[in-house]
Amino acid sequence: MAATLFKLAITASTTTTVNTKPDVQKFFYLFDPDDLDNGTLTIEAEDFVDDQGDAITTIPEAEPDNGYYLLFINGVLQQEGLYTVTDESVVVQDAGDIEPEASIVLVVTNFASDASSNTTVNT
Repeated sequence: MAATLFKLAITASTTTTVNTKPDVQKFFYLFDPDDLDNGTLTIEAEDFVDDQGDAITTIPEAEPDNGYYLLFINGVLQQEGLYTVTDESVVVQDAGDIEPEASIVLVVTNFASDASSNTTVNT
């Protein structure tokens, strides 16, 4: 009798579920020309209010590789290189042309994603 190669017959199926779970926080400020210094606007954290109109004390961090900031001035999204964000303030460069009382909105988005997989193997 000749040698025969025996192979396992296996089928498998995998189901993966991913939940992104974005945590979006919005903070609001009305431009005050007194916060402008030589064309640079510094908005202290306590000058922002949240969605309920309550003052905040610190700006949440956008998690590296898992979050981001968006800054809108008078409803217009600003380029990332124009501003910097720390837990204490937002600094906007070239801000000399902003109109008094213009609305400035900072959006902080972080993701608390999770994923699960279930594999069924049939032999």
